[in-house]
Amino acid sequence: MRIVSIVGARPQFVKLAVICQAVAGVVGCVHRIVHTGQHYDPAMSAVFFEELGIPRPDYDLGVGSGTHGEQTGEMLKRLEPVLASEDPDWVLLYGDTNSTLAGAVVASKLVLPIAHIEAGLRSHQRGMPEEINRVVADHLSDLLFCPTALAVENLHKEGLAGRAILSGDVMYDATIGYRKLAESRGSGALASSWKPREFALATVHRAENTDDPGRLRGIVEALGEIACTICPVLWPVHPRTRKRLDEIGCAANGVKTIEPLSYLDMLLLEGRAKFILTDSGGVQKEAYFLKTPCVTLRNETEWVETLENGCNVLAGACREKIVASARQIQAAGPWTAMYGDGKAGSGIVSALAANAVRKRPSNN
Repeated sequence: MRIVSIVGARPQFVKLAVICQAVAGVVGCVHRIVHTGQHYDPAMSAVFFEELGIPRPDYDLGVGSGTHGEQTGEMLKRLEPVLASEDPDWVLLYGDTNSTLAGAVVASKLVLPIAHIEAGLRSHQRGMPEEINRVVADHLSDLLFCPTALAVENLHKEGLAGRAILSGDVMYDATIGYRKLAESRGSGALASSWKPREFALATVHRAENTDDPGRLRGIVEALGEIACTICPVLWPVHPRTRKRLDEIGCAANGVKTIEPLSYLDMLLLEGRAKFILTDSGGVQKEAYFLKTPCVTLRNETEWVETLENGCNVLAGACREKIVASARQIQAAGPWTAMYGDGKAGSGIVSALAANAVRKRPSNN
Protein backbone atom coordinates (compact mmCIF):
# COMPACT_ATOMS: atom_id res chain seq x y z
CA MET A 1 0.00 0.00 0.00
CA ARG A 2 1.30 3.43 -0.98
CA ILE A 3 0.12 6.48 0.96
CA VAL A 4 0.90 10.11 0.28
CA SER A 5 0.22 12.50 3.18
CA ILE A 6 -0.24 16.18 2.32
CA VAL A 7 0.46 18.65 5.12
CA GLY A 8 1.40 22.31 5.39
CA ALA A 9 0.42 23.80 8.78
CA ARG A 10 1.43 23.09 12.36
CA PRO A 11 -1.83 21.36 13.47
CA GLN A 12 -1.41 18.97 10.56
CA PHE A 13 2.12 18.05 11.64
CA VAL A 14 0.79 16.81 14.98
CA LYS A 15 -1.82 14.64 13.25
CA LEU A 16 0.83 13.41 10.80
CA ALA A 17 3.06 12.30 13.68
CA VAL A 18 0.35 9.91 14.87
CA ILE A 19 -0.11 8.43 11.40
CA CYS A 20 3.64 8.03 10.94
CA GLN A 21 3.80 5.96 14.12
CA ALA A 22 0.88 3.80 12.98
CA VAL A 23 2.28 3.28 9.47
CA ALA A 24 5.68 2.24 10.86
CA GLY A 25 4.17 -1.01 12.08
CA VAL A 26 2.62 -2.02 8.74
CA VAL A 27 4.76 -4.33 6.60
CA GLY A 28 5.01 -3.28 2.98
CA CYS A 29 3.46 0.15 3.48
CA VAL A 30 5.21 3.02 1.69
CA HIS A 31 4.41 6.43 3.16
CA ARG A 32 5.45 9.60 1.36
CA ILE A 33 5.14 13.04 2.99
CA VAL A 34 4.45 16.19 0.98
CA HIS A 35 4.97 19.50 2.81
CA THR A 36 3.33 22.29 0.84
CA GLY A 37 5.23 25.01 2.72
CA GLN A 38 2.06 26.77 3.90
CA HIS A 39 3.80 27.22 7.26
CA TYR A 40 7.47 27.78 6.51
CA ASP A 41 8.84 29.62 9.55
CA PRO A 42 11.11 27.17 11.45
CA ALA A 43 9.13 27.81 14.67
CA MET A 44 5.93 26.86 12.84
CA SER A 45 7.27 23.92 10.87
CA ALA A 46 10.74 22.38 11.22
CA VAL A 47 10.67 22.20 15.02
CA PHE A 48 7.57 19.99 14.86
CA PHE A 49 9.26 17.45 12.61
CA GLU A 50 12.30 17.41 14.87
CA GLU A 51 10.68 17.01 18.27
CA LEU A 52 7.87 14.66 17.16
CA GLY A 53 10.19 12.37 15.26
CA ILE A 54 8.41 12.86 11.92
CA PRO A 55 10.48 11.71 8.93
CA ARG A 56 11.86 14.45 6.72
CA PRO A 57 9.31 15.34 4.00
CA ASP A 58 9.90 13.56 0.72
CA TYR A 59 8.71 16.68 -1.08
CA ASP A 60 8.86 20.29 0.13
CA LEU A 61 6.89 22.44 -2.30
CA GLY A 62 7.96 25.75 -0.72
CA VAL A 63 4.70 27.54 -1.55
CA GLY A 64 4.94 30.13 1.24
CA SER A 65 2.40 32.82 2.03
CA GLY A 66 0.00 34.80 -0.14
CA THR A 67 -3.71 35.36 -0.59
CA HIS A 68 -5.94 32.29 -0.44
CA GLY A 69 -6.14 32.19 -4.23
CA GLU A 70 -2.42 32.69 -4.77
CA GLN A 71 -1.42 30.14 -2.17
CA THR A 72 -3.92 27.49 -3.24
CA GLY A 73 -3.13 28.03 -6.92
CA GLU A 74 0.59 27.48 -6.34
CA MET A 75 -0.19 24.33 -4.40
CA LEU A 76 -2.35 22.98 -7.23
CA LYS A 77 0.44 23.60 -9.73
CA ARG A 78 3.17 22.04 -7.61
CA LEU A 79 1.17 19.11 -6.24
CA GLU A 80 -0.04 17.72 -9.55
CA PRO A 81 3.27 16.34 -10.84
CA VAL A 82 4.10 14.90 -7.42
CA LEU A 83 0.85 12.96 -7.11
CA ALA A 84 0.94 11.89 -10.75
CA SER A 85 4.45 10.50 -10.25
CA GLU A 86 3.76 8.80 -6.90
CA ASP A 87 0.42 7.31 -8.06
CA PRO A 88 -0.56 6.30 -4.49
CA ASP A 89 -3.28 3.99 -3.27
CA TRP A 90 -4.38 6.76 -0.92
CA VAL A 91 -3.93 10.50 -0.76
CA LEU A 92 -4.30 11.33 2.92
CA LEU A 93 -5.57 14.80 3.88
CA TYR A 94 -5.65 16.41 7.31
CA GLY A 95 -7.95 19.09 8.73
CA ASP A 96 -9.13 22.19 6.91
CA THR A 97 -6.25 24.26 5.53
CA ASN A 98 -5.52 25.44 2.01
CA SER A 99 -3.17 22.45 1.78
CA THR A 100 -6.17 20.19 2.45
CA LEU A 101 -8.21 21.88 -0.26
CA ALA A 102 -5.42 21.75 -2.84
CA GLY A 103 -4.73 18.09 -2.12
CA ALA A 104 -8.39 17.20 -2.53
CA VAL A 105 -8.74 19.02 -5.85
CA VAL A 106 -5.55 17.65 -7.41
CA ALA A 107 -6.14 14.07 -6.26
CA SER A 108 -9.73 14.09 -7.51
CA LYS A 109 -8.64 15.41 -10.92
CA LEU A 110 -6.07 12.60 -11.12
CA VAL A 111 -8.75 10.08 -10.02
CA LEU A 112 -6.74 9.02 -6.98
CA PRO A 113 -8.46 7.66 -3.84
CA ILE A 114 -8.71 10.30 -1.10
CA ALA A 115 -9.09 9.89 2.66
CA HIS A 116 -9.77 12.84 4.96
CA ILE A 117 -8.74 12.83 8.61
CA GLU A 118 -10.88 15.08 10.84
CA ALA A 119 -13.84 14.89 8.48
CA GLY A 120 -17.39 16.00 9.19
CA LEU A 121 -16.68 19.14 11.20
CA ARG A 122 -18.98 22.06 10.52
CA SER A 123 -19.13 25.61 11.87
CA HIS A 124 -22.01 26.41 9.45
CA GLN A 125 -20.23 29.67 8.65
CA ARG A 126 -19.41 29.74 4.94
CA GLY A 127 -17.56 33.01 5.44
CA MET A 128 -14.74 31.04 7.10
CA PRO A 129 -12.09 29.82 4.63
CA GLU A 130 -11.65 26.69 6.77
CA GLU A 131 -15.33 25.80 6.37
CA ILE A 132 -15.08 25.90 2.59
CA ASN A 133 -11.91 23.81 2.67
CA ARG A 134 -13.36 21.09 4.88
CA VAL A 135 -16.67 20.86 3.00
CA VAL A 136 -14.95 20.53 -0.38
CA ALA A 137 -12.44 17.99 0.99
CA ASP A 138 -15.24 15.88 2.47
CA HIS A 139 -17.30 15.81 -0.71
CA LEU A 140 -14.29 14.84 -2.85
CA SER A 141 -13.00 12.16 -0.46
CA ASP A 142 -13.68 8.42 -0.60
CA LEU A 143 -13.11 7.70 3.10
CA LEU A 144 -14.04 10.17 5.83
CA PHE A 145 -12.44 9.62 9.23
CA CYS A 146 -14.63 11.35 11.82
CA PRO A 147 -13.37 12.26 15.29
CA THR A 148 -16.84 12.32 16.91
CA ALA A 149 -20.35 10.95 16.47
CA LEU A 150 -21.60 14.45 15.69
CA ALA A 151 -19.17 14.65 12.76
CA VAL A 152 -20.68 11.42 11.40
CA GLU A 153 -24.14 12.93 11.82
CA ASN A 154 -23.11 16.04 9.89
CA LEU A 155 -21.95 13.89 6.98
CA HIS A 156 -25.17 11.88 7.09
CA LYS A 157 -27.12 15.11 6.56
CA GLU A 158 -25.01 15.83 3.47
CA GLY A 159 -25.53 12.37 1.98
CA LEU A 160 -22.01 11.18 2.83
CA ALA A 161 -22.78 8.65 5.56
CA GLY A 162 -21.65 5.72 3.40
CA ARG A 163 -18.09 7.08 3.36
CA ALA A 164 -17.91 7.97 7.05
CA ILE A 165 -15.97 6.04 9.69
CA LEU A 166 -16.04 6.98 13.38
CA SER A 167 -12.31 6.80 14.04
CA GLY A 168 -11.81 8.95 17.13
CA ASP A 169 -9.45 11.91 17.18
CA VAL A 170 -5.78 11.54 16.26
CA MET A 171 -5.03 14.67 18.29
CA TYR A 172 -6.25 12.82 21.37
CA ASP A 173 -3.76 10.07 20.48
CA ALA A 174 -1.02 12.71 20.25
CA THR A 175 -1.93 14.37 23.54
CA ILE A 176 -1.83 11.05 25.38
CA GLY A 177 1.35 9.95 23.66
CA TYR A 178 3.36 13.16 24.01
CA ARG A 179 2.20 14.59 27.34
CA LYS A 180 4.72 12.63 29.40
CA LEU A 181 7.50 13.71 27.08
CA ALA A 182 6.36 17.32 27.41
CA GLU A 183 6.37 17.08 31.20
CA SER A 184 9.80 15.43 31.27
CA ARG A 185 11.17 18.40 29.36
CA GLY A 186 9.48 20.80 31.73
CA SER A 187 12.45 21.65 33.89
CA GLY A 188 13.70 24.60 31.84
CA ALA A 189 13.13 28.32 32.15
CA LEU A 190 9.70 28.19 30.50
CA ALA A 191 8.32 25.74 33.02
CA SER A 192 9.94 27.39 36.03
CA SER A 193 8.58 30.81 35.04
CA TRP A 194 4.99 29.64 34.50
CA LYS A 195 3.82 27.55 37.42
CA PRO A 196 0.67 25.37 37.40
CA ARG A 197 -2.66 27.23 37.68
CA GLU A 198 -1.01 30.63 38.12
CA PHE A 199 -1.42 31.98 34.56
CA ALA A 200 -3.65 32.06 31.49
CA LEU A 201 -2.41 30.96 28.07
CA ALA A 202 -3.59 32.77 24.91
CA THR A 203 -3.38 32.10 21.17
CA VAL A 204 -4.85 34.18 18.33
CA HIS A 205 -4.35 33.39 14.66
CA ARG A 206 -7.61 33.06 12.70
CA ALA A 207 -8.18 35.49 9.86
CA GLU A 208 -11.62 36.44 11.20
CA ASN A 209 -9.82 37.95 14.22
CA THR A 210 -6.45 39.05 12.86
CA ASP A 211 -7.82 40.68 9.68
CA ASP A 212 -10.50 42.68 11.50
CA PRO A 213 -8.88 45.55 13.45
CA GLY A 214 -11.94 45.97 15.64
CA ARG A 215 -12.02 42.33 16.67
CA LEU A 216 -8.27 42.20 17.19
CA ARG A 217 -8.32 45.29 19.39
CA GLY A 218 -11.19 43.86 21.46
CA ILE A 219 -9.26 40.66 22.07
CA VAL A 220 -6.02 42.44 22.92
CA GLU A 221 -7.78 44.79 25.34
CA ALA A 222 -9.45 41.81 27.01
CA LEU A 223 -6.13 40.01 27.42
CA GLY A 224 -4.66 43.13 29.00
CA GLU A 225 -7.56 43.46 31.44
CA ILE A 226 -7.32 39.79 32.39
CA ALA A 227 -3.58 40.17 32.99
CA CYS A 228 -4.21 43.13 35.29
CA THR A 229 -7.23 41.81 37.21
CA ILE A 230 -7.27 38.01 37.15
CA CYS A 231 -3.87 36.44 36.50
CA PRO A 232 -0.78 36.85 34.28
CA VAL A 233 -1.34 36.08 30.60
CA LEU A 234 1.23 34.38 28.37
CA TRP A 235 0.71 34.86 24.63
CA PRO A 236 2.86 33.05 22.03
CA VAL A 237 2.19 35.31 19.04
CA HIS A 238 1.65 33.87 15.56
CA PRO A 239 3.80 35.68 12.93
CA ARG A 240 0.75 36.88 10.99
CA THR A 241 -0.86 38.17 14.18
CA ARG A 242 2.30 40.05 15.16
CA LYS A 243 2.34 41.69 11.72
CA ARG A 244 -1.28 42.79 12.09
CA LEU A 245 -0.65 44.19 15.57
CA ASP A 246 2.23 46.26 14.19
CA GLU A 247 0.12 47.48 11.26
CA ILE A 248 -2.70 48.80 13.45
CA GLY A 249 -0.42 50.00 16.25
CA CYS A 250 -1.97 47.78 18.88
CA ALA A 251 0.03 46.62 21.91
CA ALA A 252 -0.93 43.97 24.43
CA ASN A 253 -0.27 46.03 27.56
CA GLY A 254 0.47 43.91 30.60
CA VAL A 255 0.56 40.67 28.58
CA LYS A 256 3.73 38.61 28.22
CA THR A 257 4.16 38.04 24.48
CA ILE A 258 6.69 35.53 23.17
CA GLU A 259 7.56 33.81 19.88
CA PRO A 260 5.54 30.72 18.79
CA LEU A 261 6.22 27.61 20.84
CA SER A 262 6.94 24.05 19.82
CA TYR A 263 4.20 21.45 20.20
CA LEU A 264 5.70 19.96 23.35
CA ASP A 265 6.12 23.35 25.02
CA MET A 266 2.53 24.26 24.13
CA LEU A 267 1.28 20.94 25.49
CA LEU A 268 3.16 21.52 28.74
CA LEU A 269 1.73 25.03 29.18
CA GLU A 270 -1.80 24.03 28.15
CA GLY A 271 -1.80 21.42 30.89
CA ARG A 272 -0.50 23.89 33.48
CA ALA A 273 -2.63 26.94 32.61
CA LYS A 274 -5.38 28.20 34.90
CA PHE A 275 -7.43 28.62 31.73
CA ILE A 276 -6.86 29.12 28.01
CA LEU A 277 -8.05 31.85 25.62
CA THR A 278 -7.89 30.83 21.95
CA ASP A 279 -9.43 30.92 18.50
CA SER A 280 -7.70 27.65 17.53
CA GLY A 281 -9.74 24.50 17.07
CA GLY A 282 -6.78 22.34 17.97
CA VAL A 283 -6.02 24.24 21.17
CA GLN A 284 -9.69 24.03 22.18
CA LYS A 285 -9.48 20.25 21.95
CA GLU A 286 -6.13 19.99 23.70
CA ALA A 287 -7.54 22.11 26.53
CA TYR A 288 -10.43 19.68 26.79
CA PHE A 289 -8.16 16.62 26.71
CA LEU A 290 -6.01 18.17 29.46
CA LYS A 291 -9.04 19.31 31.50
CA THR A 292 -8.08 22.96 31.29
CA PRO A 293 -10.99 25.44 31.05
CA CYS A 294 -11.13 27.28 27.72
CA VAL A 295 -12.53 30.59 26.47
CA THR A 296 -12.93 30.48 22.70
CA LEU A 297 -12.43 33.81 20.93
CA ARG A 298 -15.00 33.04 18.25
CA ASN A 299 -18.78 33.13 17.93
CA GLU A 300 -19.01 29.44 17.05
CA THR A 301 -16.95 26.26 17.22
CA GLU A 302 -16.74 23.05 15.22
CA TRP A 303 -15.95 21.24 18.47
CA VAL A 304 -19.35 21.71 20.08
CA GLU A 305 -18.76 18.72 22.37
CA THR A 306 -16.25 20.80 24.33
CA LEU A 307 -19.03 23.21 25.35
CA GLU A 308 -20.64 20.62 27.63
CA ASN A 309 -20.50 21.36 31.36
CA GLY A 310 -19.00 24.78 30.71
CA CYS A 311 -15.60 23.29 29.84
CA ASN A 312 -15.39 25.69 26.88
CA VAL A 313 -17.35 28.91 26.34
CA LEU A 314 -17.79 31.09 23.26
CA ALA A 315 -16.87 34.72 23.88
CA GLY A 316 -16.25 36.12 20.40
CA ALA A 317 -14.09 39.24 20.28
CA CYS A 318 -16.05 41.36 22.76
CA ARG A 319 -13.75 42.65 25.53
CA GLU A 320 -16.44 42.58 28.22
CA LYS A 321 -17.64 39.08 27.32
CA ILE A 322 -14.11 37.67 27.17
CA VAL A 323 -13.22 39.06 30.59
CA ALA A 324 -16.52 37.88 32.12
CA SER A 325 -16.02 34.41 30.63
CA ALA A 326 -12.49 34.26 32.04
CA ARG A 327 -13.87 34.93 35.52
CA GLN A 328 -16.58 32.28 35.21
CA ILE A 329 -14.79 29.51 33.30
CA GLN A 330 -12.67 28.42 36.24
CA ALA A 331 -15.62 26.40 37.62
CA ALA A 332 -15.75 24.19 34.49
CA GLY A 333 -16.24 20.42 34.37
CA PRO A 334 -16.62 17.53 34.54
CA TRP A 335 -14.91 16.46 31.29
CA THR A 336 -16.55 13.51 29.50
CA ALA A 337 -14.50 11.17 27.30
CA MET A 338 -15.84 11.46 23.72
CA TYR A 339 -12.87 11.63 21.36
CA GLY A 340 -12.00 7.95 21.13
CA ASP A 341 -9.71 5.58 22.98
CA GLY A 342 -6.34 7.02 21.96
CA LYS A 343 -5.92 4.50 19.12
CA ALA A 344 -7.40 6.46 16.24
CA GLY A 345 -4.16 6.42 14.23
CA SER A 346 -3.83 2.63 14.08
CA GLY A 347 -7.53 2.30 13.27
CA ILE A 348 -7.22 4.75 10.38
CA VAL A 349 -4.24 2.92 8.86
CA SER A 350 -6.06 -0.42 9.19
CA ALA A 351 -9.10 1.02 7.42
CA LEU A 352 -6.91 2.37 4.61
CA ALA A 353 -5.38 -1.08 4.12
CA ALA A 354 -8.76 -2.78 4.13
CA ASN A 355 -10.17 -0.36 1.55
CA ALA A 356 -7.15 0.00 -0.75
CA VAL A 357 -9.01 -0.67 -4.00
CA ARG A 358 -7.88 1.65 -6.78
CA LYS A 359 -10.38 3.89 -8.53
CA ARG A 360 -10.25 3.87 -12.29
CA PRO A 361 -11.14 6.73 -14.62
CA SER A 362 -14.58 6.48 -16.16
CA ASN A 363 -15.01 6.19 -19.90
CA ASN A 364 -16.92 9.48 -20.03
